Amino acid sequence: MGTSAPLARHLLRVRDHIDRSYADPLDVPALARRAHVSRAHFTRSFVAAFGVTPHRYLLTRRLERAKALLRDGDLTVTEVCLAVGFTSLGSFSTQFRRFVGESPSGYRAGAVARRAELARLPACLVRAWSRPAQPV
Repeated sequence: MGTSAPLARHLLRVRDHIDRSYADPLDVPALARRAHVSRAHFTRSFVAAFGVTPHRYLLTRRLERAKALLRDGDLTVTEVCLAVGFTSLGSFSTQFRRFVGESPSGYRAGAVARRAELARLPACLVRAWSRPAQPV
């Protein structure tokens, strides 16, 4: 990992904290304090350990959860925005479009259409196609 063992443990704990608390107001200085290092050292160490900045990791978690809520839930786009930790619908929509390639409402409409297509297929085929690939 390229980091000392105690720092590596702190980084894992911080990453786990982000995974659990992605909807809370989190910022890099607070996460660095949680890892007991300076902000700059924390960011460098986090990138070395996980390949992305802490901010990008948090953003990815939030947007992945937003996709799931839009795909499977009955929440409005605004409710999804707030549920995953964004405070501005505009910034949520902008980041969602950058991350996914379409607007949140466009993503939801596509998910509904895909679900309708899958509903016409026999369940045994859907299970077979969605089963994880076995390692060779």
